[in-house]
Amino acid sequence: MVAETPAEELIKRPLYVYDLPQQLLSTLSTKSGDQPISVVDNSDPIPEDAEGAVLDHAIATATGCALCRVLFLNVQEQRGHVRSDQHRYNLKVQLRGGPTLDETQFAKAIGDLDASISGSESSEGDDEEQDVQLSALLKKQAKITQAAEDDEDTPSRMKGSGKPPLFWLSSSLLPSNTSLGIYRALFSAIEQDEPRHLVDSIRKKQLAPIVPQKPGNGQQIPPPSSPHVFMCMIGGGHFAAMLVSLAPEIHRRQGGVEDRQARVIAHKSFHRYTTRRKQGGSQSANDSAKGAAHSAGSSLRRYNEAMLEKEVRELLVDWKQMIDDAELLFVRATGSTNRKILFSQHEGQALKQNDSRLRGFPFSTRRATQGELMRCFKELTRVKISQIDEAALAAAEAKQREEASKPSTPRPQPQPQKPKISKEDEAALLHTTQIQALIRRSKIPALMSYLSKNSIPASFTFRPTDSQQNFRCPTPLHFAANINSPSMVSALLTKAEADPTTANGEGRTPFELAGDRATRDAFRVARHELGESKWNWDATNIPSPISRDDANSRAERERKTAEEEEAGRRKAEMDRLKKEDAAKAALQSSRRPGGRTLGAIEKTASEKREEEMRGMTPEMRMRLERERRARAAEERFRRMQGN
Repeated sequence: MVAETPAEELIKRPLYVYDLPQQLLSTLSTKSGDQPISVVDNSDPIPEDAEGAVLDHAIATATGCALCRVLFLNVQEQRGHVRSDQHRYNLKVQLRGGPTLDETQFAKAIGDLDASISGSESSEGDDEEQDVQLSALLKKQAKITQAAEDDEDTPSRMKGSGKPPLFWLSSSLLPSNTSLGIYRALFSAIEQDEPRHLVDSIRKKQLAPIVPQKPGNGQQIPPPSSPHVFMCMIGGGHFAAMLVSLAPEIHRRQGGVEDRQARVIAHKSFHRYTTRRKQGGSQSANDSAKGAAHSAGSSLRRYNEAMLEKEVRELLVDWKQMIDDAELLFVRATGSTNRKILFSQHEGQALKQNDSRLRGFPFSTRRATQGELMRCFKELTRVKISQIDEAALAAAEAKQREEASKPSTPRPQPQPQKPKISKEDEAALLHTTQIQALIRRSKIPALMSYLSKNSIPASFTFRPTDSQQNFRCPTPLHFAANINSPSMVSALLTKAEADPTTANGEGRTPFELAGDRATRDAFRVARHELGESKWNWDATNIPSPISRDDANSRAERERKTAEEEEAGRRKAEMDRLKKEDAAKAALQSSRRPGGRTLGAIEKTASEKREEEMRGMTPEMRMRLERERRARAAEERFRRMQGN
C-alpha cells in the first residue's frame, strides 16, 4: 500500500480560509488571469449545494449538468440539482431560445423578485408558488432582453461580463493541475483591485484558533473577542440573522482529537405568515398591484408584515454595536418590501446600502433559517479544490472560440409530412361523421334520406377502422344499439334492412351491445316483423320474437307497477313525517318554562357541529369548515386590534 504524500494530506481535509497550514501559506501564488476552472471539492459534502462555481469552458471530469455548467461529486448531488430552481429556470429558457445562467448570474437575477423562489427545507406545498416566481423571472428576463435589443448601446452591457466569484491560487506543494479557490466576496474592494497582493492579504487574514478555557469551579470562561461577520437572510416571511466569529474554536473530542468548529456569537430567526400561498408574492406587493384586499387572510398578512418589520428592526438595533464591528456583512433580501425593512431609514438604523462591507451571497441559497446561514458560512470560508487538465481546458477554449467565430445559420426545421388520403377514404370519413351525428340525434328521416341519396348500404363500415369507437361499433346498427336508441334500431332493421349478424372487432353482434330492455325489445319486434327467413337469427343471438302489441302491453304493465310502488313509497314517507311532527309537538308541550325538556341533556359544541353537517357532501363540509375558521380568524384579529 503506497503511503500518501504531504501534499495529498493537505487537501484531504477541509481547508479553512482563515486558518490555513503554514507550509501551504508560504508556497501560495496567484493564478495568471481569471481563468475558468472546474471545481471538485474534497471537503465534507454539503447536501444540495453546488460546491464552488463552475465557469465557462469547464471540462466535465465527473457527473455534471451541461445546461447549468456545474459538476458534482456523485449522482446524489446531481439528482438534487435537477430539482433546483436554477435548473428548472434554465430548462424553460432553453425552450424559449434564451441564454442560460450560471449560479452567480441566477442569484443576481432573482434579487429583485418579491418572494424567494429558492428551495425550502420542508414540503409545504411550495411547488406552485415556485412555479409562479419562475414565471415572473422569465417575464423579467424577457423584458431585459427586449430592452437590450431596442437600444444599440445596450447589448455590450447585457452580456454579463462580470468578474468570476472565485480567486484561484496555486502552490508548489500541490500538483500542477490542482488549484485552490477562495471567494472574492471575502476581500475588500481595495484587495480585489490588487490581485497581485492577494497572497499577502490572505496571510494577514490568518487567525489563531480559540481554545475555550474552564476555571476551577467548572464554569466556562467567555472566549475573547475576535473578528466576526454578520449574515442575514429575509424573504417569504422568513428572517434569519447570525454573527459568526472568523476565528475557529477548538473542541477536544474523545481520544484527544482536536476538532475545529465555527463559533456563533449570536443568532436569531423569525417567521411570519406574509406570503400568499399558491399565488406567490407578499401581501403588500399584491395590494400595490391590484389594490387592498378585504379578506381575513389579507388582514392577517398585513398585520404579520408589520410585526415582522418591527421584530427585525428591534433585533438589528440591539445588535448594532456588533454589526458595526463586523468585518463583512452578507445580506440576502428578496423583493423591495424586504429591502425596505433592512435598509430604509429608521431610528437606530444598523444596515445601510452604501456600506462598503455589504456583500451578497455569490451562490444559490435556500429558505432563511439558522441551518442555512451556517451552511452558507461554511461554503464561503472553505477553500475550493480543483483538479483539471490545463491542456484539455485550453483545447476546449480554442474550439469554442473557433465555433463562435463561425457564422451561425439556423437550420430549417423539416416539416412533418402528412399522409396522403385517397378520395375514397376521404369520402368514407365524411360519411362516417354525418351518419354518426344523425344517429346520435335520432334523426331517422334524415338518416334514411342520406343513405338513399349517397347510395350507402345500411351495413356501411365506419372509418377509420382502427379507432376505439369504430372498433367497438363498426356499423350504424352497432352504434345505435350501443347508445340505446330503440327507435333508430327499429328503423335500421325494418326500413334500411341493416344486417344484424355482423360482428364487431370483439366478435359481438349489435344485439349484444344493447344496454336496456327497450333497445333489446326493438330487436325482438323487428325479428317478428321481418320473419324468420330474412336473416340467420341464431347467429344474431336475439331471443324469440315478440309482437309490438305484446312489447307495448308489457311496458304498460311495468309502468303501472312502478307507479303503484312509487305511490306506496310516498304514502309511507308521508306517514313517517306525520309521526315525526306529532312527536315534535309532544316534545314542545312537555318543555319547562325555562325552555329545557324534562330529562334532556344539553349537547356539546362538537355534537352541534356534527348535527349541522349531517347529510352534507364532503365538499360542503370543507366549505363550511373554511367559513367557520375564517370567522374565527376575523374575531381574533378584531380582539387584537381592540387590545
